[in-house]
Amino acid sequence: MIEEGIDGTDANPAAAREADEALRKAEDAELAARREHPENLDTEFASPLADADERVIESALRPKRLTDFTGQVRVREQLSLILQSALRRGRPPDHVLLAGPPGLGKTTIAMIVAAELSTPLRITSGPAIERSGDLAAVLSTLSDGEVLFIDEIHRLARPAEEMLYLAMEDFRVDVVIGKGPGATAIPLEIAPFTLVGATTRAGLLPAPLRDRFGFTAHLDFYSPGELEIIIRRSAGLLGVTLTDEAAVELSTRSRGTPRIANRLLRRVRDYAEVRADGVVTGDIARTALELYEVDFRGLDRLDRGVLEAVVRRFGGGPVGLSTLAVALGEEAETVEVVAEPFLVRCGLLARTPRGRVATAAGWSHLGLDPPPSLAEVPGLFD
Repeated sequence: MIEEGIDGTDANPAAAREADEALRKAEDAELAARREHPENLDTEFASPLADADERVIESALRPKRLTDFTGQVRVREQLSLILQSALRRGRPPDHVLLAGPPGLGKTTIAMIVAAELSTPLRITSGPAIERSGDLAAVLSTLSDGEVLFIDEIHRLARPAEEMLYLAMEDFRVDVVIGKGPGATAIPLEIAPFTLVGATTRAGLLPAPLRDRFGFTAHLDFYSPGELEIIIRRSAGLLGVTLTDEAAVELSTRSRGTPRIANRLLRRVRDYAEVRADGVVTGDIARTALELYEVDFRGLDRLDRGVLEAVVRRFGGGPVGLSTLAVALGEEAETVEVVAEPFLVRCGLLARTPRGRVATAAGWSHLGLDPPPSLAEVPGLFD
């Protein structure tokens, strides 16, 4: 079981120094590897998913307070009221559920909740809690008012999920000792805590668990203007000299996701330091992103591969997911989870009962004329 404890206060200079040192080491190692092997360029880094190394860098770039958090204005205001009210009452706030696509700041908000409450933060994930005993071990060691963050909470094991119901409502867990008719349930009181759950698939949460959250926040994609602010802040933390034109160029290709924006910034930074004078200008940003195969709408190699396969190989569709995955040499889940959501959101691809279909905008994006059937505007009764 993976579990991590973090001090919720941001007044710890030692922790700040450790975070800065971790960022510096990760950045130096990453840049050295790219200088040594410039041919190994990742062409699918427009995915909103993050690996372990990237999470180390992200942790140092995260805002520490709600006032520093950019975007999600309505969620930020609602959460501020909940936290301020809890602080005035001297009681833990209601449990919080954060729902939204990957890379939008769910983990960051969980850390901010703990920082605003000046309480410790305990971090774990749904897949890491395999048995109810794992969850009981975490809950029984929580201190009064501590924030427990469970990422991917929809992937909790069923026994752990049922134990969580009682813990969220009554701050109590029943530990079963023995088996069969002789089994005994021993009630165990736990300290009042606040659960912050994060999920990318809110529809998979069972209704009993979803109803026990006092506040549910749905995170939306960010506007280019908000991403531009995030990019400038990250550039300052990373020591990157960035022009206004470059910030705009990066923000428009970041797919509305801060994680992708920070990733693009680091890749363009690498290009500027290795092949230029280190200053990220608009021309440098465009040249670097062309090298990494990220086009003006944020589509990467996989996205364009999906779109081109539907249009060029299957005449615009419809084509089934498994057939499309075989044509690309990718797993069906990769196509469905990584590429399709952004293509559908951009209006370049459509999902129909018969399969995936390229829209007129999808044809035009590839520089092709859409067939007349797509250009026709349907009538009222069509």
